[in-house]
Amino acid sequence: MIKNILKKKLIVSSIILLLVLSLYLVPNNKSLNIEEKVEYVNYEIKKTEVYLLDKDNYLSRVMIPINSDKNIDIASEAIEILKCNGKYKDKIPNNFKCVLNSKTKILDTELKDNTLKIDFNEALLDTDNEIKVIESIVYTLTYINNIDNIIIYINGDLLTKLPKSNITLPTTLNRNIGINKKYELVSNTNIKKTTIYYTNTYDDYTYYVPVTLINNDSRDKIEIIIDELSNKILSNNLNSYLNSDTKLINSNIENDTMYVNFNENILNDFNDNNILEEVIYTISLSINDNYEVNNVFFSVNDKEIVKTTIKSLE
Repeated sequence: MIKNILKKKLIVSSIILLLVLSLYLVPNNKSLNIEEKVEYVNYEIKKTEVYLLDKDNYLSRVMIPINSDKNIDIASEAIEILKCNGKYKDKIPNNFKCVLNSKTKILDTELKDNTLKIDFNEALLDTDNEIKVIESIVYTLTYINNIDNIIIYINGDLLTKLPKSNITLPTTLNRNIGINKKYELVSNTNIKKTTIYYTNTYDDYTYYVPVTLINNDSRDKIEIIIDELSNKILSNNLNSYLNSDTKLINSNIENDTMYVNFNENILNDFNDNNILEEVIYTISLSINDNYEVNNVFFSVNDKEIVKTTIKSLE
């Protein structure tokens, strides 16, 4: 009898002990402290530069998001963006038009020693403006890293002459070919090509339009660039934000950097030493097309104001 009673007490005591332990060991929701960790991923949108026709029929610089990583793949994607009704047609902003015939196809590509060989089918030249097609392709593809020169083939044959316009092309093409050309020649000797970037707008969107001025000017190209951008009279919807009283005091190149020193009239705000973004862009892009530099230092009366890296301009 006594043994039975002791046995029952032992069982009851064990149950009570288990219940007490469970209360301590099992966490209470009210006292449960959960630390949440959020990891932020820095996702950078890749873009490339393409040259599309605007409302005034100028080939214009437009930055477009891309999916590709390798240079050769970026080149193929950029060509597809230039095509009418291509698979990337939705990437073309309002107010801009495609350049290439919808039936244009890339047959083969090879990238070696910074030269891209690209073979198209005959539809490439099925256009009323062959030279704009060539200019668009060359300027679009030479923006891509490690692509400085383009050699174009049609069905395996080297393209050296445009069939409709009879324009002769050099075997190797680069930005020396020019774009949106404007001729002001008075002589067939001492010809100079200077590419200058202007601005244009559509709604609230500002974009940049390169024009290659072909003349007999003997001055350094940087002087021509600043003189043209500060000109009060600009035609055909080309614009410039550069003050007409802006003067280039001096300029020089060291390594891969051009230093340009101006008077105070380049400033948008004298107190803040601020230069308008549009002014920085037009000058920097123009310098990039005419000089082999990667950076531009802007100074005002020998005081450094801002530095730009060409490839970062979007």
